[in-house]
Amino acid sequence: MVQELLFNILILLGSLIILDKASDITIRNSIRVARITGFTNTTVGFLLVAFATSLPELFIALLAAFMPDTIGVAIGNVLGSNIVNICLILGICFLWMGIRNPGKMESPLSEVKKETGSLYFGIFIASVIPLVLLSLGQVSRVVGAVLILIFVYYLYRLSRVRGPREEPGKGGEAKGPGKYILLSLLGAMGIVASSYFLVDSASSLAIALGIPRVVIGGTVVAFGTSIPELATSLSATRKGYLDLALGNIIGSCFINITGILGVALVLSPFQVDIAAFANLVVFTVLTNLFFWYFLSSERFSWREGLVLLGIYAVFLVASFSGYGL
Repeated sequence: MVQELLFNILILLGSLIILDKASDITIRNSIRVARITGFTNTTVGFLLVAFATSLPELFIALLAAFMPDTIGVAIGNVLGSNIVNICLILGICFLWMGIRNPGKMESPLSEVKKETGSLYFGIFIASVIPLVLLSLGQVSRVVGAVLILIFVYYLYRLSRVRGPREEPGKGGEAKGPGKYILLSLLGAMGIVASSYFLVDSASSLAIALGIPRVVIGGTVVAFGTSIPELATSLSATRKGYLDLALGNIIGSCFINITGILGVALVLSPFQVDIAAFANLVVFTVLTNLFFWYFLSSERFSWREGLVLLGIYAVFLVASFSGYGL
């Protein structure tokens, strides 16, 4: 028993170390990709980092192809991850930036302003689609195919927008983005892998300490699929790249609600009753409205961070109140 506890503690600590190193590799190389290709940090966060850090949600959606009973988990995870992404992760990023580096907010905000169109569209889609699906009641593979088409079309449009590129540096360091894209993806894969072991070891520790499985599933596991976004966004914020963090989070939300939800619905052999996820839809829209207001009024400080964290706390209370927890 003691040996098992010590083993899981070592796995937990090792996973945290790898997670920190992998997120650093991802952010550093993503910034290089942005400078070489002419994409802004926000766009790179939207296109590259967000896709890589959404792999856990994608794996859960693919699982629905082999275990149809998990389709509810896949859809719930997509909606729940969007709430975690904006409320918890951006809440922490805003809080950290506002408290630790209040004087550094102006620079990243100037970069964010250049990409407000992309961010607004991502939030708009992440808000409207859940409401449309809820109004439809029953959704099928056709709806999933439409979501995937929206995902592909917007990524194509976003990839066409470029800015000035960085000139090749001395020694040919900036010859092309291929090397840095590969390193970014490898770093993101390290984040996903370490996140899995982090969640697994934490779950084992919780079980060994007598914590009920329902509590573990609703907290550790649900939060676990958003650890990649948390690691990369917090690392970007600490380095002063709030625009990359915003692109990562909004991109993840957009990918979740279009590409990943689309895959889950296309793979589902039967229609899905979205009414069962009404609570998640309501909180998703509420969360997006608050963030939309913060973005339009250019408010990114510790106060906005506390508001988002407060919404997440209310969401947890509302989610678990029905279980007497």
